[in-house]
Amino acid sequence: MRSRFRRAHKQAPELDITAFMNLMVILVPFLLITAVFSQVNIVEMNLPKASDESEPPPELPKFMLELVVRKDVIEVYDRPGSLLKTFRKKDGAYDLKALSKLLQTLKSRFPEEQTAMLMLEPDVEYEYLIQVMDTVRVVEVERDGRKVQAELFPEIALGDAPAASAGGGR
Repeated sequence: MRSRFRRAHKQAPELDITAFMNLMVILVPFLLITAVFSQVNIVEMNLPKASDESEPPPELPKFMLELVVRKDVIEVYDRPGSLLKTFRKKDGAYDLKALSKLLQTLKSRFPEEQTAMLMLEPDVEYEYLIQVMDTVRVVEVERDGRKVQAELFPEIALGDAPAASAGGGR
């Protein structure tokens, strides 16, 4: 009768993780070596500081560049509200070369000016935003037989475009 109730005391089998450790030793360096490291460009944008009521309001500049990017047109304004030029899309793309020429002219007239306000409609594609920002920030010019980048309006503020009026302007 004793044999009926007696259970054999077996030891629990050990967990063999040798194969798993071998896999990790090979897999981790492989993943680290083959990882693609992407380069991220960061454009520094200066946000306005919180204003104190004790400070007098700053003087408005004589010239403030505003670009309104709409789905089919780029409008260039002077801050007081005068429309300087309009660039319509040609063949599905903005005329960035003509925009760059205008910006170079404006920079030569106002060499101390650094800021530009870029206002976009919600349906403007991100790719066009980046292209316009690059066009506003720098221009490639030839100096001594080499192409170099010259600064135009590097300080860019972003905003929402005002609603378009019936005449196509703002």
